[in-house]
Amino acid sequence: MGSSNPEGAELPPPPPIPPNVVPIVAGEKPLELINKPSPPKRVPMKRPGIGSKGQRISLLTNHFKVGLNKSNAEFYHYSIAMQYDDGTEVDGKGIGRKVLDKVKDTYSVELENKDFAYDGEKSLFTVGQLPHKKLDFTVVLDDISSSRSRTNGGSGGSYSLEETQGDRKRVKQSFQSKTIKVQVNFAAKIPMQAIANALRGQDSDHFQEAVRVLDIIIRQNAAKQGCLLVRQSFFHNNPRNFIELGGGVLGCRGFHSSFRATQGGLSLNMDVSTTMIVKPGPVLNFLMENQNVKTPYQIDWNKAKRMLKNLKVETYASKMEYKITGLSDKPCKQQTFFLKSKGGQDGDGEEITVYEYFAQHKHMQLRDSADFPCINVGKPKKPSYFPLELCNLVSLQRYTKALSNLQRASLVEKSRQKPQERMSTLRDALKSSKYEADMMLHSSGISIGTEFMQVEGRVLSAPRLKVGNGEDFSPRNGRWNFNNKKLVEPVKLECWAVVNFSARCDVRFLVNTMIKCGDMKGISIDHPFDVFEENIQNRRESALSRVEKMFEYIKSKLPGPPQFLLCILPERKNSDIYGPWKRKNLSDVGIVTQCIAPTKVNDQYITNVLLKINAKLGGINSLLMVEHSPSLPLVSKSPTLILGMDVSHGSPGRSDVPSIAAVVSSRKWPLISRYRAAVRTQSPKVEMIANLFKPVSDKEDQGIIKELLLDFYTTSNNRKPEQIIIFRDGVSESQFNQVLNVELDQIIEACKFLDESWCPKFMVIIAQKNHHTKFFQAGGSPDNVPPGTIIDNKVCHPKNNDFYLCSHAGMIGTTRPTHYHVLYDELGFSADDLQELVHSLSYVYQRSTTAISVVAPVCYAHLAAAQMSQFIKFDEISEAASSQGGSGGVTVAGAVPVQELPRLHKSVVNSMFFC
Repeated sequence: MGSSNPEGAELPPPPPIPPNVVPIVAGEKPLELINKPSPPKRVPMKRPGIGSKGQRISLLTNHFKVGLNKSNAEFYHYSIAMQYDDGTEVDGKGIGRKVLDKVKDTYSVELENKDFAYDGEKSLFTVGQLPHKKLDFTVVLDDISSSRSRTNGGSGGSYSLEETQGDRKRVKQSFQSKTIKVQVNFAAKIPMQAIANALRGQDSDHFQEAVRVLDIIIRQNAAKQGCLLVRQSFFHNNPRNFIELGGGVLGCRGFHSSFRATQGGLSLNMDVSTTMIVKPGPVLNFLMENQNVKTPYQIDWNKAKRMLKNLKVETYASKMEYKITGLSDKPCKQQTFFLKSKGGQDGDGEEITVYEYFAQHKHMQLRDSADFPCINVGKPKKPSYFPLELCNLVSLQRYTKALSNLQRASLVEKSRQKPQERMSTLRDALKSSKYEADMMLHSSGISIGTEFMQVEGRVLSAPRLKVGNGEDFSPRNGRWNFNNKKLVEPVKLECWAVVNFSARCDVRFLVNTMIKCGDMKGISIDHPFDVFEENIQNRRESALSRVEKMFEYIKSKLPGPPQFLLCILPERKNSDIYGPWKRKNLSDVGIVTQCIAPTKVNDQYITNVLLKINAKLGGINSLLMVEHSPSLPLVSKSPTLILGMDVSHGSPGRSDVPSIAAVVSSRKWPLISRYRAAVRTQSPKVEMIANLFKPVSDKEDQGIIKELLLDFYTTSNNRKPEQIIIFRDGVSESQFNQVLNVELDQIIEACKFLDESWCPKFMVIIAQKNHHTKFFQAGGSPDNVPPGTIIDNKVCHPKNNDFYLCSHAGMIGTTRPTHYHVLYDELGFSADDLQELVHSLSYVYQRSTTAISVVAPVCYAHLAAAQMSQFIKFDEISEAASSQGGSGGVTVAGAVPVQELPRLHKSVVNSMFFC
């Protein structure tokens, strides 16, 4: 039993209508005008050509060729309505698949033996039409109390639980009747020809709908095998796929499977996928593990109530499955309910405790749950209790809360796979899916190949880097070091101090190593003015109090503000001092700071720390030779601003936590290695950046872009950018038009607000990491593809301008390429020049001596958002925001008032504080 939503997200409530707004009545406009939005001003550009630079390399990709043998066939879409015989609507998300399977078995003649694909809710698809546009059926189900399969999959009669945010709604436990009326109504016709047209690069109105039907078919295939369905990822109930993460949480390995249109034709993209599930088994064991306690008497029952709500349990007594609605107020020995007498009149019976009921009437002696609350599976006004020890959590229930650092590290470590191991897993997944036996795929004329698609890539040469003393060199295998090299622009560290919150660190050895390593790299480091040790008595106080007292101590000793403070934290991960310390330094007093928590101090560790310090204080560690010359195509010829944009969201399920929008911008043109950041909060879970342009009067704009444009102007010899290249992270293909027509419009307006006659040229590029395409070396090589591998053919979009780039050296697991979509280009880049620029921007990251997997501006935007989010304790945001936001839904922009971030101090606002 359960509810599901194939899109994986619970819809938010509609926003309230402001009192001064008169709603438009739908009947006042023709229906076609309401349903058809006006076409966007800008659409993603077509591919102008493919690149040719680099050494060619043969690759395999996890796309499988799809044969389209009935392109003249048509899908027919029907809407499904289900009611009990008393007229009550059936929640199809709970038992829909069982009902539709019963309809197929009972009424095969009336359906002319047609196969269909059902999405688990209210849509059904057939190849060719049903006999009538409207059909009515009545079916009787023997058992509709639960839709979860208790098998490990394989049989056609078993069913999955489609687990999504929508599933966490409470579902009725008692059904009015087992007789269900099903109404099937024709809704639309979807031509398969739309797919063939899209593959030829033609615009096709029905392409997305046709591919969605194919995706629903393979979801149905997985559902019949008893899988947990999470959008297009499928997870079998097989303990061999489970990964122990601690805290009562398991990683569950499955696979993603979806159809993609590519230059090489339609393909099925399959990849390994992992989701988190609650550890199945006794509820008491789970709670002790989840709260890290040794006995049930140590359990925090308020936490337990929040954790257990909406999870499903199977009871020993009835072997039935129930959804938990809460816990009893009293322990099992004291919690009473009214037990009706058998055969007596209404009102006959007695008050009895849950404990006595199971002992006297069920002859079950409870050992472990008499002193603890009972699990409630009933309604608020009609509770139904079970003792804890009689309840087992069922398998394949998603765990949607944020993982701890330890859990996340464990998940990454245990789920990574080398290229050949991943390929083997995918071959097994394809084989076990048995797509060749799926009747719906067969009747659609779809055949799926069994071999990885072959593609040709090119390996771009690493750009030459310039370091100190006039030297330059070429990185090898995406890596380099500063052994016997000096930084290109080292700083002088003169007035600085060490602040020590840790009792374990040997500060003298640390400082001496810093001075020695700094000298080797060209950084002149004086001895620190002082080392400020925390008073032991302060260690039990709050983090905020510890930081304030430390600053009072520093002020009393230092003659004036220091140039830099090195802060030694007590814990390596998630120190609660980090946020208050960063806020105090960067926002309140304007001091550059570097936090460390060293476990082992050596030259390599200290050199890496010095790279960050040098960048934060305005130095440069290394430069591209082409920016030093300067000889970057197009970028070096005209003043060019490079932007990196990202939005980071709060933990899953926390819609009261604001999202953080960060935009970083290049400065000191013609350089492309120096950046600064502007960061703002905005409404939770909103991906589009809200404050790019924010006019507060006719003459004042408080938006992000104005701030960055003025900085570029003042640092680039009073030159306005004539070209603006935008790298946008974190958006899906469905949001491309919003980036092009909402965000880009805001940026243009910000430019016009400063100078109405100013018309810079724009380029917009999306950087996607969250996709499922992987590449492997042909010929069985155990290694990842080499750094600099680029693919812009066969597996790319049939029409749009996109390419995949593996810029970094994948040392562990399988390399994940970045998928770049070039949406807009007024600059006129050739394919080779643009790909070289993107590749080069992976080598200007000042924090490390490796090429990174995505362009540095995007990486910096992510770092800036993450660091600034530490400034505010979002857990303390008002209840008003929480109640308006709901739980887990998407919040409409502007619906929730958000807490603003404190502004950076003028002394550090232009620094690379995020390094």
